[in-house]
Amino acid sequence: MQEVKSMDIAREAMDIIKKGALLTVKAGKDMNTMTIGWATIGYIWRKEVLMVAVRESRHTFGLIEKADNFTVTVPTSDYKKEVLFCGTKSGREFNKFKECNLKTANSKCVDSPIIDIPGYHFECKIVYKTPMDPKFLDSTYNETLYSDKDYHTLYFGEIAACYKTELGKI
Repeated sequence: MQEVKSMDIAREAMDIIKKGALLTVKAGKDMNTMTIGWATIGYIWRKEVLMVAVRESRHTFGLIEKADNFTVTVPTSDYKKEVLFCGTKSGREFNKFKECNLKTANSKCVDSPIIDIPGYHFECKIVYKTPMDPKFLDSTYNETLYSDKDYHTLYFGEIAACYKTELGKI
């Protein structure tokens, strides 16, 4: 495990996230991972923050609403099949960890685990969340991205730890 500064790897991480990364949340005994393709990494409230967006219709939404943290695993090797599966199948119907043979590893600072694959790992403590209000969204986005009215809730997570791992070296 190699500690990294989140802002130093932000551009590389965002390039990968656009292709798919794994958001993992644990609430009590329940846990799920889902693919994300949208996020932001930045500096707000004097802290390094990773913002993720989760739609209310997603199984993960029920978990992240109960949790106070999440992790994001950004794969640095080929996990396209797993990312595709976790982005197209619901945790209500599938155990994504079992179906994709994904192992988890304990995080250093939060309850939600990371996915034990080579990649960048962000451990985040939720410091703010807000449901999107369509009246404040540009109408073009409303028409093209939210025609079904399934809006996201935005979760701002203070980055508590950020590191890079290689396979089997957590």
